[in-house]
Amino acid sequence: MAKVIAVSNHKGGVGKTTSAINIGAGLCNKGKKVLLVDLDPQANLSQSLDIDDPQFHIYGAIKGLYPLEPLPVLKNLHVIPSVSELSSAEPELTAEAGREFILSELLEPIIDNYDFVLIDCPPSLGLFTINAFTAADEIYIPMQAQYLALQGIGKLLALKDVIKKRLNNKLEIGGIFITQFDRRKVLNRYVLETIESHFSEKVFDTRIRNNVALAEAPNEGLDIFRYQKNSIGAFDYMKLTNEILSRYKSNH
Repeated sequence: MAKVIAVSNHKGGVGKTTSAINIGAGLCNKGKKVLLVDLDPQANLSQSLDIDDPQFHIYGAIKGLYPLEPLPVLKNLHVIPSVSELSSAEPELTAEAGREFILSELLEPIIDNYDFVLIDCPPSLGLFTINAFTAADEIYIPMQAQYLALQGIGKLLALKDVIKKRLNNKLEIGGIFITQFDRRKVLNRYVLETIESHFSEKVFDTRIRNNVALAEAPNEGLDIFRYQKNSIGAFDYMKLTNEILSRYKSNH
C-alpha cells in the first residue's frame, strides 16, 4: 500500500507546491510509482505541470460525478488535477455526513497502484486540509527560515493532534524541511537553529536553497529534473528525496 503524505503549511509562499511536485518527481526518478493529488482550488500544481482544463479532476470526483482518474505526466508519475471550481466544494459539503473521509474513500480503489501519494494541501486549515490529514500517514511541512515561520505553526500541529485523536490514529509529522534557504544570511541561520531546537529530529538535514530554476520550471510545465537537471534546485530536491527514502526504509 502507498505511503500517503500531506504536504501542508497554511502560510502561503513557502514552496509547498514546488516541493510536492519535485519530491514526487524525485521519487519517480528513483523508480517509485507516484500519485500527486492537487487539493488546492488555486490549482497551482496542475498548472505547473502544464495541465489546463482537465476532463477529470478532483472536484468532479468529490461531487461524485466519477471516480478518481489519474492523469499520466510520466510513466510512473500521475496527477489528480484541480480546478478553480473546487473552491465551491467546501460550502457544498457542509451538510455531508462523513465529509472528512471523502478523499480517503476516493483514494481507496487506486491506492495500491502507487508507492507514494503526495497531497498538495491548500494554504488553509479548512475541510480540504482535514481531508488530506485524514487520508495521510504523515505530514510534511515546508518552512522558510524567517521570523514568521514559526508563527501559526502551532495551529497546524493542533489540527494534526485533533485529527489523530478523532479521525486518523496513524497520523504523524513525517518531517519538516527548510525552503528558500540562504546560508549567507544571519537571519536564515538563526531561524534554522530555532526550528531545529523546536522540532529536533523531525527536521530534514537537506535545505532547499534559493534557485531561480525552481521558479522557472513551472513556466515550462516541468519538474526541476526535466527542466534543469544540473541545477542547485535539482540537487537539493534529489538530496531530500534520498533522505525521505532513507527514513522510509528505516521505519519498515
